[in-house]
Amino acid sequence: MTSLITFDHATLGYGRRAVLTDITFDVPAGDFLGLVGPNGAGKTTILRAILGTLTPLSGSVGKAAGLRFGYVPQRDSVDYNFPLKVVDVVLMGRYDRIGLGRRPTKDDRDRACNALEHVGILNLADRPLNALSGGQKQRALIARALVGEPNILILDEPTNGMDLVSTTQILGLVRELHERDNLTVLMVSHALNEVANYVERIALVVERGFRIGTVAEIMTEETLTQMYGIPVDVDEMHGHRIVVARRNGQLGTHRHA
Repeated sequence: MTSLITFDHATLGYGRRAVLTDITFDVPAGDFLGLVGPNGAGKTTILRAILGTLTPLSGSVGKAAGLRFGYVPQRDSVDYNFPLKVVDVVLMGRYDRIGLGRRPTKDDRDRACNALEHVGILNLADRPLNALSGGQKQRALIARALVGEPNILILDEPTNGMDLVSTTQILGLVRELHERDNLTVLMVSHALNEVANYVERIALVVERGFRIGTVAEIMTEETLTQMYGIPVDVDEMHGHRIVVARRNGQLGTHRHA
């Protein structure tokens, strides 16, 4: 299977400070990968290396020829005060194809409406973006990413700050896009319990530690206890895996590097 992104013994960091060392993994076409870990552990560093805004200190990060990213930023990083209609926000995802200084064509607008229909909010196309709910805004941002016809959809903390209903709906939508369109998806999140029940593989990032594998390989008590450094239990309820810190457990002493 074709690899879209390849990390080859990459050490990532800033200046002379290494955040993650000697990372080797790839993201094949058709993958559904969750990049998971606590805040400050290195998820954003890996994401920046993928998007090309961070050069590895050593090793390499390669990308397939013609690779197009559909990037969905964290919702709280978006300025919602601009008086833009939802369809105009989605059209922003076509700008690199439209060209600098050129106006969107009817075809571009049709594609924007198709993207909105694809995520279930075509009826909101003419609504102001700032009038939407949190979940609706996230769907609009996903549509903006899809309208550029990406090879890989990247979502940065897509459910951060959402209630349970909105979280379930957005994660279900992302999984549907992956399965229905065979779309390669990389989802960045700190919420292991959420992501583990939707993705196919997990790249787990902790302080100076990294491990990647299938959900079944990563979601074991042994692996998570080793990675997080605290004893954990992995339970299953109604078909969903749940990770909980073991009560009265002593801090672990092992880290995976």
